[in-house]
Amino acid sequence: MKSLFARLRTRRLASAYVVLATLTVAIVAGSFAVHGVRGQEQQPSSVDATPLKIVNSPIASNEFVRIAKQVGPAVVNINTQTLPKQSENRRQFHGRALPLPQNPGDDGQGQGDGEDNFQDFFNRFFGGQIPSPDQGDGGGGVQESLGSGFIVDPRGYIITNDHVVDKADKIYVKLSTDPDSQDLGRPARVIGIDKATDLAVIKIDAGGPLPTMKMGNSDNVQVGDWVEAIGSPFALSQTVTAGIISAKNRTIEPGPSGQFQHFLQTDAAINPGNSGGPLLDMNGNVIGVNTAIYTQSAGYQGIGFAMPSNTVVAVYNDLISPTHKVVRGSIGIQFREGLSDAVNRVYGFKNGVLVQQVQPGGPADRAGLKDGDIITSVDGRPVKDGDALVDEIASRRPGSTVQLGYLRSGKQDIASVTIGDRDKVFADLGTRQPQVNPESTESAGEAKLGIVVQEESQADQGKLKTPGVVIESVRTGSFADLQGLEPGLVITHVNRQPTGNKDQFDAVVQKLKTGDDVVFEVMDPHHPEQGINYVGGTLQ
Repeated sequence: MKSLFARLRTRRLASAYVVLATLTVAIVAGSFAVHGVRGQEQQPSSVDATPLKIVNSPIASNEFVRIAKQVGPAVVNINTQTLPKQSENRRQFHGRALPLPQNPGDDGQGQGDGEDNFQDFFNRFFGGQIPSPDQGDGGGGVQESLGSGFIVDPRGYIITNDHVVDKADKIYVKLSTDPDSQDLGRPARVIGIDKATDLAVIKIDAGGPLPTMKMGNSDNVQVGDWVEAIGSPFALSQTVTAGIISAKNRTIEPGPSGQFQHFLQTDAAINPGNSGGPLLDMNGNVIGVNTAIYTQSAGYQGIGFAMPSNTVVAVYNDLISPTHKVVRGSIGIQFREGLSDAVNRVYGFKNGVLVQQVQPGGPADRAGLKDGDIITSVDGRPVKDGDALVDEIASRRPGSTVQLGYLRSGKQDIASVTIGDRDKVFADLGTRQPQVNPESTESAGEAKLGIVVQEESQADQGKLKTPGVVIESVRTGSFADLQGLEPGLVITHVNRQPTGNKDQFDAVVQKLKTGDDVVFEVMDPHHPEQGINYVGGTLQ
């Protein structure tokens, strides 16, 4: 029996081997039939594919091509070096962004803090300095920066951004015609800078006439117009991008630091290294200087900003003058933008500028203007808002006279103001540090406004220009909280009624009812130089 089972098993295995062998032969035969393969060798077969050829079919040049060829030679790459002050070896690509400090506005004459804010702006948008391999400075920690610029005078005058050359010890410019072997480029020197607009003029020794660019009229630009940008993003010189004008008159920095920066917005790709390069219209004329981008990735996200050419031309002409300085007019006032409709209704105006503070001894003060006046016109022309007033006054030369129409207590009047030099008017802006009495009593307005106030101590009375009551506490979610009031601020008026003491404050607040507009005149005792801030809304 065992022998029978053994034989049956053997026959089954033999049958299986036969089947496997048959399949193997079939596969090999099929492979040979299809591929012509015999053993491990592949035999040559006929090829019926047609070789590819390049078709010489020229495409008609468009406007972007024409512009790039026409103006490209006048666009330059700018390299700067900052000698080591600390042991660090890094490269940064220049760009700008927008810091978010909440500063009071002024008539374009206040001392901005753009330089202090720039590092925050740079970190926010470009991640600070970008590490690079050793630049061969022997470990000395030289910082290198990259940016762009463009030639506007055949003798070698170049427009760029101030932040491209700011604090640089050495500046080099490379033309599009310079050989790659010329690593650094031609030495350049600074002719003048204007931090208010972030513009700079530098010069190289030409050795002969250089190609130049023409300045266009940025006032004629419309949203939706095609534009072209040329620059050196990430050190890639002569990079051309295109897009449209997305918006006009963009102010991206609040307060004094942004009062002279009203940008063209574009979706043309602008990246780190593009700063200082030109933004061009379809005639090949410069309508802006690429300055900043808005990004969360340190790169292009479709929102770029360029300083309008009309501003650039005015600044350039001042910087190449014998003084190499931009001179702006001032009347010595401060104001705050973005006032609520409630403020306008309570103070009885729709268009105009509510004066927050008049600089003591300044032009407006000498002409009789006071805090709380509402400037409505300049030389008979209506003033819409603070930006319009800044443009009017800053363009005037010191020593000239302007007629300012204003409202005071609902009555119209005119003041003749002699324009001053912005830098001089605010040079001696003083600071006072009044202290408040830590003792307090409950405010009568707590139930209506959610606020508790206290009177100033006898020792501190008179330290502020206008007396008021000090905020001790603000209830979260209350009306006062929603208006941005905080402990420590001093309320000098409510709805134009003086609140120099607690009795006056209580008397005004007790009359308030639901639906009333409520406007506070507030001062920060730690920053009295900022003057009065007007905040308010409608009581619900």
